[in-house]
Amino acid sequence: MAPELRHLRYLLAVAEQGNFTRAAEELRVSQPTLSQQIKQLERAVGAQLLDRGGRAVRLTDAGETYAHYARRALRDLAAAERALQDVADLSRGSLRLAVTPTFTAYLVGPLAGELYSRHPHIALDVRESAQDRIESELLADELDLGIAFARPHLPGIHATPLYTETLALVAAAGDGRPAPLDVRELGERQLALLDGDFATRGHIDAYLERHRVTPRIAVEANSVHALTEIMRRTPLATVLPDAVTHDHPHLVPVPLEPSLPARTVVLLRRDSAYRSAAARAFTRIAEELVRERGYAPA
Repeated sequence: MAPELRHLRYLLAVAEQGNFTRAAEELRVSQPTLSQQIKQLERAVGAQLLDRGGRAVRLTDAGETYAHYARRALRDLAAAERALQDVADLSRGSLRLAVTPTFTAYLVGPLAGELYSRHPHIALDVRESAQDRIESELLADELDLGIAFARPHLPGIHATPLYTETLALVAAAGDGRPAPLDVRELGERQLALLDGDFATRGHIDAYLERHRVTPRIAVEANSVHALTEIMRRTPLATVLPDAVTHDHPHLVPVPLEPSLPARTVVLLRRDSAYRSAAARAFTRIAEELVRERGYAPA
């Protein structure tokens, strides 16, 4: 029989009280039961742990050694229970998050800010990555969550719809609200666009090709931040998620007619993954934030 936690607690209670009767009262068990359990422990470890011959019950040399490690084991167990409670209370923890690139321009900052505001002791690791890699890293347990787009996902990936993302022509803000622009007029404007490494660029190219528009591309960039800075300082326009303008007051979205096909933004996780308290909290924050910002429902 392997010793159990109750055996450790019983031994330490007797050693502390120096008496089986008082220890039994403290433990709220009968004295015969306590004596039997201590004998079970001594048989299990193969050594006499208590000296019962004197007026007070004392630990033997073997008992002293065993009690030292028993106290340590019980302390470690209590610490582990507190740590679990801490994680559940979000007073500690970590979250590994990856997003496809355009989300860093308008979504990651508000999400990280809200997470820090509510749970400042959660360590957030954010990385920007292609969707294929995000899904592979989720399956390899190298990430907890990902934010990307709905599509046929790898087996074992669970996708929760967050909202619908719409793309628009984005330009420097002027006077008044800009009128919708016919897509054919894009052929007459100089544009700054994301380069071909972005899935968003492929989405834009397919839209323009479908409407037989040949864009006049003055700048290609591999950074959404670079594009927003270019818009600030030039008369060029770009095509980005219209939500980018929410945190860039110098930019304004110009609706296109017909509009670009919308995309469903999803929160990704591994199907069989343990959902930590931090991951659950982040999911709630993401769902609340997209509603508060008025993003179109998925």
